[in-house]
Amino acid sequence: MKLLIFLTFLVSLTMPKDKIEEGNPITLQRIEVNALVFNCRTSGLNNTKEGVILLHGFPETSHMWNELIPILAKKGYKVVAPNQRGYNPGSLPREVSEYELKKLCEDILAIGDYYGFERFHLVGHDWGSSVGWALAGLNPDRLLSWSALSVPHLKAFMEAYKTDKEQKKKSRYIGFFKLPYLPEWYFSFNNYSKLIDLWSESSDEQIDIYLEIFSKKRVLKSALNWYRANVGKITPEVSSQLGDVYVPTLLLWGKNDAAIGRKGVEGTDKYMRGPYELMELDAGHWLIQEAFHDVSKAIVNHIETYSLHPEN
Repeated sequence: MKLLIFLTFLVSLTMPKDKIEEGNPITLQRIEVNALVFNCRTSGLNNTKEGVILLHGFPETSHMWNELIPILAKKGYKVVAPNQRGYNPGSLPREVSEYELKKLCEDILAIGDYYGFERFHLVGHDWGSSVGWALAGLNPDRLLSWSALSVPHLKAFMEAYKTDKEQKKKSRYIGFFKLPYLPEWYFSFNNYSKLIDLWSESSDEQIDIYLEIFSKKRVLKSALNWYRANVGKITPEVSSQLGDVYVPTLLLWGKNDAAIGRKGVEGTDKYMRGPYELMELDAGHWLIQEAFHDVSKAIVNHIETYSLHPEN
């Protein structure tokens, strides 16, 4: 084990730095937890404030947080943004059941443990938000604050998914994503042109980095397995704990979101038992790219409010 940790450390030293801001470089680290290997973007690990973990969604990677990471590090936080299960060559389980929410949550807790985060702030977008809501229900003692981008409380969303006409219409793509083989062919056809269409708010640099990941063998299939493993299939063990949320929560939602309607967003309030704020933005689904100033400011303010070491 000591040899493995030492070798992982050596590898992290040789991995490139993503972006440099004075005093706050973003470093790519490769770590092993839960018998899987995760690539993580990190910054400020020697800082004195708490840890912040940033969770990407589909079809993105931890690179989506590249503009936010140095801001949080400059505020004194230890920042970790992992490529989640299915988005690393070393974390591609073949069984669909390996992508169930409980396992995805266990990954984040293990990553937190690896970096010594007894309690931490959590931020998530899209499927990263789904994992965050699950963690807020399953392991609220580990979270200091929770910031959800785009996706509302999971039970509120599922209620809207089943009963609301607008949400049903917006969610028609999910049935297609759950099909075997066909969505992989669809997204990879013509040099991934349909996948590139989804990244219309991303920079050319970001698109190149995303393509580098999604063009790797089995990554696209593994990412789509999140839908196959969870939509309509959340286990009773997890579902029973997805009710009331006591963790201080910020929900950011774009009024023009093509995937998430208002019903689930407004339904989130009834599950909130701790401090809760809903912020509506004049934006679509890709909030970090479309409304970075407002989103980053709101996230930082939320984290600072519930930090154990807030700025004076």
